[in-house]
Amino acid sequence: MGPIALAFGLLHLHRAGNLNSGARELGFVLGAQTLAMLCVIPFGGVLADKYGRIFMIGAADIIGGAALVVQAFYFHTGHVPIAALFICNCVFGLMWGIFWPAFSGVLPSILPEELLQQGNSINQFISNGSLIIGTAVGGWLIAAFGSTLALAIDASTFVIAGCLVIGLRRLTPPREQTGASMFADLREGWHVFLSFRWIVATVAGFSFFVLVWAATDSVLGPLIALKYFHGPKSWAFVMSSEAVGLLVGSLVGMRIKVKYPMRFLTIITFVFPLYVFTLAKPERLWIIAAAAFVTGVMLDLWGSMWSTAMQREVPREALSRVSAWDGLGSLLLRPVGLAIAAPLASLMGLTRVLELFSVASALIVLGVLAMPSVWRMQLTESSQESSTIL
Repeated sequence: MGPIALAFGLLHLHRAGNLNSGARELGFVLGAQTLAMLCVIPFGGVLADKYGRIFMIGAADIIGGAALVVQAFYFHTGHVPIAALFICNCVFGLMWGIFWPAFSGVLPSILPEELLQQGNSINQFISNGSLIIGTAVGGWLIAAFGSTLALAIDASTFVIAGCLVIGLRRLTPPREQTGASMFADLREGWHVFLSFRWIVATVAGFSFFVLVWAATDSVLGPLIALKYFHGPKSWAFVMSSEAVGLLVGSLVGMRIKVKYPMRFLTIITFVFPLYVFTLAKPERLWIIAAAAFVTGVMLDLWGSMWSTAMQREVPREALSRVSAWDGLGSLLLRPVGLAIAAPLASLMGLTRVLELFSVASALIVLGVLAMPSVWRMQLTESSQESSTIL
Protein backbone atom coordinates (compact mmCIF):
# COMPACT_ATOMS: atom_id res chain seq x y z
CA MET A 1 0.00 0.00 0.00
CA GLY A 2 2.79 2.38 0.92
CA PRO A 3 4.27 3.47 -2.44
CA ILE A 4 0.87 4.10 -4.04
CA ALA A 5 -0.43 5.90 -0.94
CA LEU A 6 2.59 8.19 -0.72
CA ALA A 7 2.54 8.95 -4.46
CA PHE A 8 -1.14 9.88 -4.66
CA GLY A 9 -1.12 11.52 -1.23
CA LEU A 10 1.47 14.02 -2.41
CA LEU A 11 -0.04 14.44 -5.88
CA HIS A 12 -3.48 15.12 -4.43
CA LEU A 13 -2.07 17.71 -2.02
CA HIS A 14 -0.82 19.63 -5.07
CA ARG A 15 -3.64 18.87 -7.47
CA ALA A 16 -5.40 22.13 -6.76
CA GLY A 17 -2.17 23.91 -7.64
CA ASN A 18 0.69 22.57 -9.72
CA LEU A 19 0.66 18.80 -10.32
CA ASN A 20 4.27 18.85 -11.51
CA SER A 21 5.25 20.40 -8.18
CA GLY A 22 3.77 17.38 -6.41
CA ALA A 23 5.67 15.04 -8.74
CA ARG A 24 8.93 16.86 -8.04
CA GLU A 25 8.28 16.67 -4.30
CA LEU A 26 7.55 12.94 -4.61
CA GLY A 27 10.80 12.41 -6.51
CA PHE A 28 12.72 14.42 -3.89
CA VAL A 29 11.30 12.42 -0.95
CA LEU A 30 11.82 9.01 -2.56
CA GLY A 31 15.28 10.06 -3.73
CA ALA A 32 16.23 11.09 -0.19
CA GLN A 33 15.05 7.69 1.05
CA THR A 34 17.26 5.91 -1.45
CA LEU A 35 20.26 8.14 -0.76
CA ALA A 36 19.98 7.38 2.95
CA MET A 37 19.85 3.67 2.14
CA LEU A 38 22.91 3.92 -0.10
CA CYS A 39 24.90 5.68 2.63
CA VAL A 40 24.39 2.88 5.15
CA ILE A 41 24.03 -0.29 3.04
CA PRO A 42 27.74 -1.28 3.01
CA PHE A 43 27.79 -1.00 6.80
CA GLY A 44 24.48 -2.87 6.94
CA GLY A 45 26.19 -5.89 5.41
CA VAL A 46 28.94 -5.74 8.03
CA LEU A 47 26.41 -5.37 10.87
CA ALA A 48 24.37 -8.31 9.57
CA ASP A 49 27.39 -10.61 9.32
CA LYS A 50 28.72 -9.47 12.68
CA TYR A 51 25.62 -9.29 14.93
CA GLY A 52 23.15 -11.72 13.39
CA ARG A 53 21.07 -11.33 10.26
CA ILE A 54 17.59 -11.95 11.66
CA PHE A 55 18.20 -9.68 14.66
CA MET A 56 19.18 -6.82 12.33
CA ILE A 57 16.13 -7.49 10.10
CA GLY A 58 13.75 -7.25 13.06
CA ALA A 59 15.38 -4.11 14.47
CA ALA A 60 15.33 -2.41 11.04
CA ASP A 61 11.62 -3.20 10.58
CA ILE A 62 10.63 -1.81 13.98
CA ILE A 63 12.61 1.44 13.68
CA GLY A 64 11.65 1.99 10.03
CA GLY A 65 8.00 1.29 10.80
CA ALA A 66 8.05 3.83 13.63
CA ALA A 67 9.26 6.49 11.17
CA LEU A 68 6.39 5.63 8.80
CA VAL A 69 3.91 5.97 11.68
CA VAL A 70 5.08 9.57 12.11
CA GLN A 71 4.65 10.16 8.37
CA ALA A 72 1.08 8.82 8.48
CA PHE A 73 0.32 11.15 11.42
CA TYR A 74 1.34 14.21 9.38
CA PHE A 75 -0.92 13.17 6.51
CA HIS A 76 -3.72 12.74 9.06
CA THR A 77 -3.32 16.35 10.21
CA GLY A 78 -3.56 17.62 6.62
CA HIS A 79 -0.33 19.60 7.07
CA VAL A 80 2.62 17.70 5.60
CA PRO A 81 5.88 19.67 5.84
CA ILE A 82 8.48 18.56 3.33
CA ALA A 83 11.06 18.50 6.15
CA ALA A 84 9.00 15.93 8.07
CA LEU A 85 8.63 13.73 4.99
CA PHE A 86 12.36 14.07 4.34
CA ILE A 87 13.31 12.97 7.87
CA CYS A 88 10.81 10.09 8.04
CA ASN A 89 11.86 8.68 4.69
CA CYS A 90 15.56 9.12 5.45
CA VAL A 91 15.13 7.08 8.65
CA PHE A 92 13.26 4.42 6.70
CA GLY A 93 16.01 4.49 4.06
CA LEU A 94 18.70 3.96 6.68
CA MET A 95 16.83 0.93 8.01
CA TRP A 96 16.30 -0.34 4.46
CA GLY A 97 20.08 -0.23 4.04
CA ILE A 98 20.41 -2.60 7.01
CA PHE A 99 17.49 -4.84 6.05
CA TRP A 100 18.54 -5.57 2.44
CA PRO A 101 21.96 -7.20 3.04
CA ALA A 102 20.78 -8.89 6.25
CA PHE A 103 17.82 -10.52 4.50
CA SER A 104 19.95 -11.78 1.61
CA GLY A 105 21.94 -14.03 3.93
CA VAL A 106 19.11 -15.68 5.86
CA LEU A 107 18.02 -18.50 3.53
CA PRO A 108 21.56 -19.87 2.97
CA SER A 109 21.84 -20.16 6.76
CA ILE A 110 18.77 -22.39 7.10
CA LEU A 111 18.46 -24.28 3.77
CA PRO A 112 20.70 -26.81 1.99
CA GLU A 113 22.25 -25.56 -1.27
CA GLU A 114 20.09 -27.69 -3.57
CA LEU A 115 16.91 -26.11 -2.17
CA LEU A 116 18.00 -22.47 -2.34
CA GLN A 117 16.24 -21.55 -5.59
CA GLN A 118 13.01 -23.22 -4.45
CA GLY A 119 13.33 -21.47 -1.10
CA ASN A 120 13.86 -18.08 -2.74
CA SER A 121 10.88 -18.69 -5.04
CA ILE A 122 8.59 -19.80 -2.19
CA ASN A 123 9.59 -16.75 -0.16
CA GLN A 124 8.83 -14.49 -3.12
CA PHE A 125 5.56 -16.32 -3.83
CA ILE A 126 4.26 -15.52 -0.34
CA SER A 127 5.56 -11.95 -0.51
CA ASN A 128 4.06 -11.40 -3.96
CA GLY A 129 0.68 -12.74 -2.84
CA SER A 130 0.70 -10.12 -0.10
CA LEU A 131 1.82 -7.50 -2.62
CA ILE A 132 -1.17 -8.24 -4.85
CA ILE A 133 -3.58 -7.89 -1.93
CA GLY A 134 -1.85 -4.76 -0.63
CA THR A 135 -1.77 -3.05 -4.02
CA ALA A 136 -5.41 -3.81 -4.85
CA VAL A 137 -6.75 -2.95 -1.41
CA GLY A 138 -4.47 0.09 -1.22
CA GLY A 139 -5.84 1.52 -4.46
CA TRP A 140 -9.42 1.05 -3.21
CA LEU A 141 -8.65 2.55 0.22
CA ILE A 142 -6.96 5.60 -1.30
CA ALA A 143 -9.86 6.20 -3.69
CA ALA A 144 -12.45 5.75 -0.92
CA PHE A 145 -10.77 7.29 2.14
CA GLY A 146 -7.61 9.06 0.98
CA SER A 147 -3.98 8.12 1.55
CA THR A 148 -3.76 8.46 5.34
CA LEU A 149 -5.42 5.14 6.24
CA ALA A 150 -3.30 3.18 3.74
CA LEU A 151 -0.12 4.84 5.03
CA ALA A 152 -1.06 4.00 8.63
CA ILE A 153 -1.73 0.34 7.82
CA ASP A 154 1.52 0.14 5.85
CA ALA A 155 3.49 1.58 8.79
CA SER A 156 1.94 -0.79 11.31
CA THR A 157 2.84 -3.88 9.26
CA PHE A 158 6.56 -3.05 9.53
CA VAL A 159 6.37 -2.74 13.31
CA ILE A 160 4.39 -5.98 13.68
CA ALA A 161 6.72 -7.85 11.31
CA GLY A 162 9.79 -6.65 13.20
CA CYS A 163 8.38 -7.84 16.53
CA LEU A 164 7.60 -11.27 15.05
CA VAL A 165 10.89 -11.73 13.22
CA ILE A 166 13.21 -10.63 16.00
CA GLY A 167 11.99 -13.59 18.07
CA LEU A 168 13.67 -15.91 15.52
CA ARG A 169 17.11 -14.31 15.94
CA ARG A 170 18.71 -17.53 17.26
CA LEU A 171 18.42 -19.08 13.78
CA THR A 172 21.21 -16.79 12.54
CA PRO A 173 23.57 -16.20 15.46
CA PRO A 174 26.27 -13.50 15.36
CA ARG A 175 29.52 -14.39 13.58
CA GLU A 176 32.49 -15.31 15.74
CA GLN A 177 34.34 -12.12 16.64
CA THR A 178 37.64 -11.85 14.74
CA GLY A 179 38.85 -8.58 16.20
CA ALA A 180 38.74 -6.93 12.76
CA SER A 181 37.37 -3.39 12.57
CA MET A 182 34.18 -2.55 10.68
CA PHE A 183 36.21 -0.89 7.91
CA ALA A 184 38.42 -3.98 7.59
CA ASP A 185 35.31 -6.13 7.19
CA LEU A 186 34.00 -3.62 4.67
CA ARG A 187 37.19 -3.80 2.58
CA GLU A 188 37.16 -7.59 2.67
CA GLY A 189 33.58 -7.65 1.34
CA TRP A 190 34.57 -5.20 -1.43
CA HIS A 191 37.45 -7.41 -2.57
CA VAL A 192 35.18 -10.48 -2.65
CA PHE A 193 32.61 -8.47 -4.66
CA LEU A 194 35.24 -7.41 -7.23
CA SER A 195 36.44 -11.00 -7.64
CA PHE A 196 33.16 -11.96 -9.36
CA ARG A 197 33.20 -10.16 -12.73
CA TRP A 198 29.69 -11.24 -13.70
CA ILE A 199 28.34 -9.61 -10.54
CA VAL A 200 30.27 -6.39 -11.16
CA ALA A 201 29.22 -6.18 -14.83
CA THR A 202 25.55 -6.84 -14.10
CA VAL A 203 25.39 -4.40 -11.19
CA ALA A 204 27.14 -1.66 -13.19
CA GLY A 205 24.78 -2.01 -16.15
CA PHE A 206 21.62 -2.28 -14.15
CA SER A 207 22.34 0.86 -12.17
CA PHE A 208 21.10 2.66 -15.30
CA PHE A 209 18.20 0.23 -15.71
CA VAL A 210 17.01 0.98 -12.16
CA LEU A 211 17.18 4.72 -12.93
CA VAL A 212 14.56 4.23 -15.67
CA TRP A 213 12.51 1.78 -13.62
CA ALA A 214 12.28 4.13 -10.60
CA ALA A 215 11.32 7.13 -12.72
CA THR A 216 8.64 5.13 -14.56
CA ASP A 217 6.98 3.19 -11.74
CA SER A 218 7.23 5.78 -8.96
CA VAL A 219 6.68 9.14 -10.71
CA LEU A 220 5.74 9.02 -14.42
CA GLY A 221 3.29 6.11 -14.13
CA PRO A 222 1.11 7.83 -11.49
CA LEU A 223 1.17 11.01 -13.64
CA ILE A 224 -0.03 9.02 -16.67
CA ALA A 225 -2.80 7.49 -14.54
CA LEU A 226 -3.97 10.92 -13.36
CA LYS A 227 -3.80 12.53 -16.80
CA TYR A 228 -5.26 9.81 -19.03
CA PHE A 229 -7.13 7.32 -16.82
CA HIS A 230 -8.80 7.24 -13.39
CA GLY A 231 -5.94 8.09 -11.04
CA PRO A 232 -5.12 5.72 -8.17
CA LYS A 233 -7.65 3.06 -9.21
CA SER A 234 -6.09 2.76 -12.66
CA TRP A 235 -2.52 2.75 -11.38
CA ALA A 236 -3.42 0.22 -8.69
CA PHE A 237 -4.77 -2.00 -11.51
CA VAL A 238 -1.46 -1.72 -13.39
CA MET A 239 0.60 -2.36 -10.24
CA SER A 240 -1.67 -5.27 -9.29
CA SER A 241 -1.08 -6.77 -12.74
CA GLU A 242 2.66 -6.43 -12.19
CA ALA A 243 2.23 -8.09 -8.79
CA VAL A 244 0.31 -11.01 -10.35
CA GLY A 245 3.22 -11.35 -12.77
CA LEU A 246 5.56 -11.51 -9.79
CA LEU A 247 3.43 -14.30 -8.35
CA VAL A 248 3.52 -16.27 -11.60
CA GLY A 249 7.28 -15.68 -11.78
CA SER A 250 7.60 -17.24 -8.33
CA LEU A 251 5.82 -20.39 -9.53
CA VAL A 252 8.06 -20.57 -12.60
CA GLY A 253 11.13 -19.97 -10.44
CA MET A 254 10.31 -23.01 -8.30
CA ARG A 255 10.76 -25.27 -11.33
CA ILE A 256 13.08 -23.67 -13.83
CA LYS A 257 16.84 -24.33 -13.86
CA VAL A 258 19.16 -22.83 -16.44
CA LYS A 259 22.77 -23.51 -17.26
CA TYR A 260 23.57 -19.86 -18.00
CA PRO A 261 21.37 -17.88 -15.58
CA MET A 262 22.77 -14.40 -16.29
CA ARG A 263 22.39 -14.86 -20.04
CA PHE A 264 18.79 -16.01 -19.61
CA LEU A 265 17.86 -13.22 -17.20
CA THR A 266 19.38 -10.47 -19.30
CA ILE A 267 17.58 -11.63 -22.45
CA ILE A 268 14.14 -11.69 -20.79
CA THR A 269 14.76 -8.14 -19.47
CA PHE A 270 13.88 -6.81 -22.97
CA VAL A 271 10.22 -6.99 -21.90
CA PHE A 272 10.75 -3.92 -19.69
CA PRO A 273 11.43 -1.42 -22.54
CA LEU A 274 8.18 -2.65 -24.13
CA TYR A 275 6.31 -1.93 -20.89
CA VAL A 276 7.70 1.61 -20.77
CA PHE A 277 6.73 2.11 -24.42
CA THR A 278 3.08 1.14 -23.71
CA LEU A 279 2.95 3.98 -21.18
CA ALA A 280 4.42 6.51 -23.61
CA LYS A 281 1.44 6.73 -26.00
CA PRO A 282 -0.32 5.68 -23.71
CA GLU A 283 -1.93 2.46 -24.92
CA ARG A 284 -5.24 1.17 -23.56
CA LEU A 285 -5.12 0.39 -19.86
CA TRP A 286 -5.42 -3.37 -20.36
CA ILE A 287 -2.41 -3.34 -22.73
CA ILE A 288 -0.35 -1.44 -20.17
CA ALA A 289 -1.49 -3.90 -17.49
CA ALA A 290 -0.55 -6.88 -19.70
CA ALA A 291 2.94 -5.41 -20.24
CA ALA A 292 3.22 -4.81 -16.49
CA PHE A 293 2.26 -8.45 -15.88
CA VAL A 294 5.03 -9.77 -18.15
CA THR A 295 7.47 -7.33 -16.53
CA GLY A 296 6.46 -8.71 -13.14
CA VAL A 297 7.26 -12.27 -14.26
CA MET A 298 10.69 -11.08 -15.43
CA LEU A 299 11.40 -9.17 -12.22
CA ASP A 300 10.55 -12.12 -10.02
CA LEU A 301 12.73 -14.50 -12.01
CA TRP A 302 15.54 -11.97 -11.58
CA GLY A 303 14.92 -11.93 -7.84
CA SER A 304 14.96 -15.70 -7.29
CA MET A 305 17.67 -16.66 -9.80
CA TRP A 306 20.00 -13.75 -9.00
CA SER A 307 19.71 -14.44 -5.27
CA THR A 308 20.33 -18.14 -5.84
CA ALA A 309 23.40 -17.49 -8.00
CA MET A 310 24.84 -15.14 -5.37
CA GLN A 311 24.06 -17.51 -2.51
CA ARG A 312 25.66 -20.48 -4.26
CA GLU A 313 28.75 -18.82 -5.66
CA VAL A 314 29.71 -16.24 -2.99
CA PRO A 315 31.33 -17.50 0.25
CA ARG A 316 28.67 -17.66 2.97
CA GLU A 317 30.69 -15.70 5.51
CA ALA A 318 30.89 -12.71 3.13
CA LEU A 319 27.44 -12.98 1.53
CA SER A 320 25.73 -10.08 3.34
CA ARG A 321 28.68 -7.78 2.66
CA VAL A 322 28.77 -8.70 -1.05
CA SER A 323 24.98 -8.27 -1.20
CA ALA A 324 25.45 -4.83 0.35
CA TRP A 325 27.81 -3.77 -2.44
CA ASP A 326 25.37 -5.29 -4.93
CA GLY A 327 22.55 -3.19 -3.46
CA LEU A 328 24.68 -0.06 -3.38
CA GLY A 329 25.67 -0.38 -7.03
CA SER A 330 22.24 -1.43 -8.29
CA LEU A 331 20.42 1.44 -6.60
CA LEU A 332 23.10 4.10 -6.98
CA LEU A 333 21.25 5.93 -9.77
CA ARG A 334 17.73 5.40 -8.44
CA PRO A 335 17.66 8.85 -6.77
CA VAL A 336 18.74 10.38 -10.07
CA GLY A 337 15.81 8.76 -11.86
CA LEU A 338 13.39 9.96 -9.20
CA ALA A 339 14.85 13.48 -9.28
CA ILE A 340 14.87 13.97 -13.06
CA ALA A 341 11.52 12.31 -13.91
CA ALA A 342 9.24 15.27 -13.23
CA PRO A 343 11.57 17.97 -14.66
CA LEU A 344 12.07 15.94 -17.85
CA ALA A 345 8.32 15.42 -18.16
CA SER A 346 7.79 19.19 -17.83
CA LEU A 347 10.51 19.92 -20.39
CA MET A 348 9.84 17.20 -22.98
CA GLY A 349 6.34 16.00 -22.22
CA LEU A 350 5.33 12.64 -20.74
CA THR A 351 5.25 10.84 -24.09
CA ARG A 352 8.71 11.95 -25.24
CA VAL A 353 10.45 11.20 -21.94
CA LEU A 354 8.89 7.73 -21.75
CA GLU A 355 9.93 7.01 -25.35
CA LEU A 356 13.45 8.12 -24.45
CA PHE A 357 13.46 5.86 -21.38
CA SER A 358 12.19 2.92 -23.44
CA VAL A 359 15.03 3.20 -25.97
CA ALA A 360 17.65 3.87 -23.27
CA SER A 361 16.65 0.82 -21.22
CA ALA A 362 16.81 -1.42 -24.33
CA LEU A 363 20.34 -0.16 -25.07
CA ILE A 364 21.36 -0.79 -21.45
CA VAL A 365 20.18 -4.40 -21.63
CA LEU A 366 22.09 -4.88 -24.90
CA GLY A 367 25.23 -3.51 -23.26
CA VAL A 368 24.99 -5.91 -20.32
CA LEU A 369 24.29 -8.84 -22.62
CA ALA A 370 27.46 -8.05 -24.59
CA MET A 371 29.65 -8.52 -21.49
CA PRO A 372 31.53 -11.86 -21.82
CA SER A 373 31.45 -12.48 -18.07
CA VAL A 374 27.65 -12.18 -18.09
CA TRP A 375 27.13 -14.22 -21.28
CA ARG A 376 29.35 -17.11 -20.13
CA MET A 377 28.51 -17.23 -16.42
CA GLN A 378 27.18 -20.61 -15.33
CA LEU A 379 26.53 -22.27 -12.01
CA THR A 380 29.19 -24.64 -10.76
CA GLU A 381 28.65 -28.33 -11.47
CA SER A 382 27.79 -29.12 -7.84
CA SER A 383 25.05 -26.50 -7.98
CA GLN A 384 23.31 -28.10 -10.96
CA GLU A 385 22.65 -31.55 -9.56
CA SER A 386 19.10 -32.85 -10.02
CA SER A 387 18.19 -29.93 -12.27
CA THR A 388 16.78 -29.49 -15.74
CA ILE A 389 19.30 -27.63 -17.91
CA LEU A 390 17.82 -25.21 -20.43
